[in-house]
Amino acid sequence: MSEHDKNNEWDSLWQEYTKSLENWKSLFEQIQKSSSDMQAKFNQVWEKATAESSAETMKTFGENWQKAMNEVGINSFKVFGENWQKALSSSGLEQMNAYGEMMKKFAETWSSMWPKSQ
Repeated sequence: MSEHDKNNEWDSLWQEYTKSLENWKSLFEQIQKSSSDMQAKFNQVWEKATAESSAETMKTFGENWQKAMNEVGINSFKVFGENWQKALSSSGLEQMNAYGEMMKKFAETWSSMWPKSQ
């Protein structure tokens, strides 16, 4: 393989990586926006519910909300963090490995805040 071919292969691989990174960034931004929107709507619902509902209705709402959150994939944060860490552990990139650990801790914290319904 000539030096020119090696350079073209490297350039192509780097472009693919860059595109994947841009896609990831876009999805991450969408998740952030969706999370913010969801929190704002939840706050509106919670405010209305506390003003107009009984304690029993509030309890039911809280249980249903937790169940719905689990069903839409809160655990995906944990899986993402674990998969990210596994993918990077063999590469020796310590900074990225630290990021994976941070995501794993975030997922564990999130999961402990919103445990699965029994």
